[in-house]
Parts: sequence; C-alpha cells; structure tokens
Amino acid sequence: MDAQLLGGALQGICCEKDVLIDILTQRCNSQRLLIAEAYRDMYGRDLITDLKENLSHHFKEVMVGLMYPPASYDAHELWHALKGVDTEEKCLIDILASRSNMEIFQMKEAYLTEYNNDLQQDIDSETSGHFRDTLMNLAQGTRMEGYADPSTAVQDAMILWEACQQKTGEHKNMLQMILCNKSYQQLWMVFQEFQNISGQDIVDAINECYDGYFQELLVAIVLCVRDKPSYFAYRLYNAIHDIGFHNKTVIRTLIARSEIDLLNIRQRYKERYGKSLFHDIKHFASGHYESALLAICAGDAEDY
Repeated sequence: MDAQLLGGALQGICCEKDVLIDILTQRCNSQRLLIAEAYRDMYGRDLITDLKENLSHHFKEVMVGLMYPPASYDAHELWHALKGVDTEEKCLIDILASRSNMEIFQMKEAYLTEYNNDLQQDIDSETSGHFRDTLMNLAQGTRMEGYADPSTAVQDAMILWEACQQKTGEHKNMLQMILCNKSYQQLWMVFQEFQNISGQDIVDAINECYDGYFQELLVAIVLCVRDKPSYFAYRLYNAIHDIGFHNKTVIRTLIARSEIDLLNIRQRYKERYGKSLFHDIKHFASGHYESALLAICAGDAEDY
C-alpha cells in the first residue's frame, strides 16, 4: 500500500510532497527498506533514484537520507565530508566521536561496499596532524567496552593532566589514546580523578590547552562519553542559532539519531535552552523542508 501511494505521488503530473512526508517520516528504517523493495517490484524503479529526480535542495536530502540503512547513511555522510570540495571536519567529528565499535565496523563495511574505498585510508589522505591521528584511532573501533579499573584511573588522569600542561607531540598521542580506547565507564572515573588532581573540568582544560579541530574532536569525545543526547542537543542548538541554520548538521543529526535517542535529545535541548527543538526548527526552516524536519523531530503538545 505504501509503495503504491509513493508511486502515485512521484509519478503523477505533480509530485505530491505531503504524501512522501506522511509515509517516509512515519515509518521506521526497516519498514522504509521493505517499502523500497516493494516499490522496485511494483514499478521496476529504484525509490531513491526517483526521489532524487523529483525533489530538490534540502527537502531532497531529508527524504533520500531517510532511505539509507543507518550504517550506509553514516558512510554516505563520511564520503561526502571527505571527498567534497572542502573537507567537512565537523561531520567527521559528529560521527566518529559518537559511534560504538559495532556502528563503526558496520559503517566501514558500508563505506567499502558502496564507494570501493577504505575509510581509514581516506581519513589519512584527507585530514592531517593530530586531528587525523585521533580520527584514525576512533575509526579502528577498538574502544574497550564495559570494563573499568579504578586502580588505573588516577594514572590515566595524571597522563591527561600532563598532556594538557606540556602539549608535546608525545603527550598529544597519549591523550588521544586514552580518550579513544578506554571504555566509557573507565573514562567517567578518569574525568573525576582529573578534576580532583587539577581542580579543573577536563573540557575546560582541553579548551585552554588546545585549539582547532583537534580540540573540537577531543571535547566531542568527552561530551559523548558523558551524555550523547546532551552532545547532540548542543550541536543542534549551534547549528540552528550560531551559524545561521547549518542544514546539513540538522538533517544528519535528526536522521541518524531518530531511532536511537532523539527523544532524549529533545528533552536535553528543552532543559538546556528553554525552548523545544520543534519550536526552533519551526522558526528557522520553511515549506515542505520544515514539515519533514518537524515530522521526524515530533514534539509534545506544548511545542506546537
């Protein structure tokens, strides 16, 4: 039924965008993949191709983005971030700082399958310095999971403190090795011990000692360790307010987190910034693009 409705919406005289929104934003990813299969069986055409041919601009990005499996969507975003006219460092940070080992493994497989390129090789060729080294470490997907050793937390915290004081290449390497490879549970303890040793929060220390995309990546890792929904609420707020509605960041975050923690992101957003995510998107976007974003975001009665 959905495939037939989509066919009518896409292949009529005028593209019925409201039908696309009503169906594609209200189905989960696995359902959308089944719809795409039914669409191909029914019409002998690829749904993503038809969406690309009939839609344009940011609305097209949303509708097409919804049709990718999660790992393929991450791979798609990373490919364009690395191979576009300019490298989109913030996209690399958002994805690689926040994904689990399994998610990283799956996105690397999707990247190789869909683009016939190795993700780590592309990171190596398109980025540089300690920013590159940290991305490469994250892309290995070898973070310890579920393990914590209180006896080493003080030692790790001392290494982080020394890295923020001395800032040599060796210290930067030790800093990123700890942040990229220790388990979240271990890092929670390390951050507390860092506070005890230095009298300073680890994020404040990183911001004082480092700069550029390396600093942004380190901070993103810390914030994701502490609370991923808060990190993405922060990224959405900045994308909407600080840089004149950065469409790619808003689209990517809403799609990628829609079936993971978007409800929690909405809660953190409202708690931290006083207005709902729904309200702010409605204020800055417009037309069918706005409708699609709001349908993905959803909201509570008081947000409307």
